[in-house]
Amino acid sequence: MSQDPKNNDLKAMYRTKVEGSFPETIEIMGRQWIKVEDLRYGTNPHQPSAFYRPVEGEKVFLGAYQILKTGKSGLSQTNLEDLHHAFGILKFLNKPACAVMKHCNPSGVAIQQEGQTLADVYRRARDADPQAAFGGVVAFNTEVDEATAEEIMQTVIEGVSAPSFTSTALSVLNNSEKYKRNKEIRIIKVPPLDRLPKYIGDDIYAWEMKVFDDGSIVLAQPYLTKIKSPADFIKARAEHSKKGKIESTITPSQRELEDLLFAWYVNIHVRSNGVVIVKNGQTLAVGTGQQDRVGAVEQAIEKAQKKYKGEETLEGAVLASDGFFPFPDAVETAIRVGVKAFLQPGGSVSDYDVIETANRAGASMLFTGERCFSHH
Repeated sequence: MSQDPKNNDLKAMYRTKVEGSFPETIEIMGRQWIKVEDLRYGTNPHQPSAFYRPVEGEKVFLGAYQILKTGKSGLSQTNLEDLHHAFGILKFLNKPACAVMKHCNPSGVAIQQEGQTLADVYRRARDADPQAAFGGVVAFNTEVDEATAEEIMQTVIEGVSAPSFTSTALSVLNNSEKYKRNKEIRIIKVPPLDRLPKYIGDDIYAWEMKVFDDGSIVLAQPYLTKIKSPADFIKARAEHSKKGKIESTITPSQRELEDLLFAWYVNIHVRSNGVVIVKNGQTLAVGTGQQDRVGAVEQAIEKAQKKYKGEETLEGAVLASDGFFPFPDAVETAIRVGVKAFLQPGGSVSDYDVIETANRAGASMLFTGERCFSHH
């Protein structure tokens, strides 16, 4: 049996930087990147990793972060990936909002409702799935204040990031004597989110890149959406060769429309197959990484019911799906627990049956006309 003395302390490997041999600059497709820093480790503690940013690029976002605190060990690749996906959600939200990330998926996201403080928003995002939020990364689209910082330090958090922090918030987040459980918390300040592309037609500053084990590379345009507001939704309709035409007969309320838009933006950075269940600007449950659509819905419902333990239900919630419903089963499953409004791309051969199922249950259904799969 191998006994590597470096691995005797298994806990230490998560806090120890793994050395790698990474160049100071790299060039891809005629463009240069410069190394920002060697990271703590890559996806796993035995994988060396380094972070690079373009040498030229006025719109650099995450590559222009300022590290205000990292403890002794620094950032990992997973920390940066979590922030990438968090701000990929938050860039769409015009009100103060918070995303709590775990393993590149949101465990909870909330947007400010009338009368709520930022601390309230954070609590709603965290408590959407408190079990998953443990040890996660927290991101905001607005300045973090003292009360919110106090709330963050009540549970174990890997890192917190925002465009700015008040001086009193930083005092709280740096108080490792009082908050010993978070003495290694990482504090990362990012540039304004408005430099990130969001919608089809926005300027693109980088390609999405996938590298395979043999060195082969796939380049793709990064995901941009055409959905800017509920006005871009399409009333669900379909035509069947034998049954004729059908369209959704239920009109969603204004609150449901706002929640559906919010759910769609969250779903853009959920690992597919993904569904997001929302009510009053808070994710109630996220189904993610499933091979089938109904499985994602069942996963989300199970998580929500376990959290609420019968004290609350999903009655009146909305659901956004990152892909079309291939069969009515996923819609039927959500309707049984109280979901009243659905948003999906449309385009299934079963659209007629899916819309008919929603109509019979008195639930609204809208199409986006685009898919937002994320295979990160």
